Amino acid sequence: MWDLFTTHRTVCLNPDGVAVAEPRPLALLPGSFNPLHHGHTTLAAVAATRLGVPVHFELSVANADKPELPREEVQRRVAQFTRVGSVWVTRAATFDAKADLFPGAAFVLGWDTAIRVIDPKYYGGEAGRDAAMRKLMNCGCRFVVGGRVDSRGQFRIWEGGLADEFAPLFVALTEDDFRTDVSSSQLRGRV
Repeated sequence: MWDLFTTHRTVCLNPDGVAVAEPRPLALLPGSFNPLHHGHTTLAAVAATRLGVPVHFELSVANADKPELPREEVQRRVAQFTRVGSVWVTRAATFDAKADLFPGAAFVLGWDTAIRVIDPKYYGGEAGRDAAMRKLMNCGCRFVVGGRVDSRGQFRIWEGGLADEFAPLFVALTEDDFRTDVSSSQLRGRV
């Protein structure tokens, strides 16, 4: 995998362990997968049914909120996908960067991540955020958003939060579509 990653901006490790750089998927569930859990795999399965295409996973070595992952940690996290699904390794810390790598893709997210996607602080303000949203639209990308329990214990589904111009970017899953109350942080806390 690492040989391909030095010559390509993204590499996919298939469930059988074979590394490839093409073809690019039409749907991805990005995450840190620390650890990978049934919430991730269930959301991917629900979104795949909704979209009518397989949902792959994406692990970015770079993150807008955290330091870059060391090679050994990337290898540990990628190993979790053996016999589970295809995982793409990138250095795309933001969704507008992911759109460059995966034009036309649907990005499958939890509600908490979707809230961060629209947070102006990641774009240098509202104008930067709106430009990034327009770029995502121009690239033919969209977000499929599954509900999550918020910090107060309330289950939240996507209800918008941006100008109507950006409404077509977001596809909300209902609580009946998807609800799995598990988080990686909770799982790490139990260890």
